[in-house]
Amino acid sequence: MSYGGAAALQAAVYQALTVFPALAGVAIFDAVPPGVTGTFVLIGPEEARDQSDKSGAGAEHQLVISVISDATGFLALKTVAAAISDALIGVPLVLTRGQLVSLYFVRASARRISEGETRRIDLTFRARVQL
Repeated sequence: MSYGGAAALQAAVYQALTVFPALAGVAIFDAVPPGVTGTFVLIGPEEARDQSDKSGAGAEHQLVISVISDATGFLALKTVAAAISDALIGVPLVLTRGQLVSLYFVRASARRISEGETRRIDLTFRARVQL
């Protein structure tokens, strides 16, 4: 197994999200700084599994990208979540290490947190990286 492409995958995802026009003005983090309010995107947890074969090392990464907001209702979050999906699916991501073989949407989960004042949508994607 190789986890060698993990940082390159995160950097490529971050780059794709920051340049996508529909996400202009939406803050994107990998750790939430103190005092952040409004709507923002969090590149969050990831799990990796070995996908090495005769051709070389590789891994399948399941990564979670979250949209978090204190806005009323889920509509604004769903719009941002759809833009994230549009920015990543079917768009070739260039990694600084390894090669992205595939990237698929797996699932989404929408819920209220903090006693209903904050809303969150977690999008799970599956990426296959070959080194």
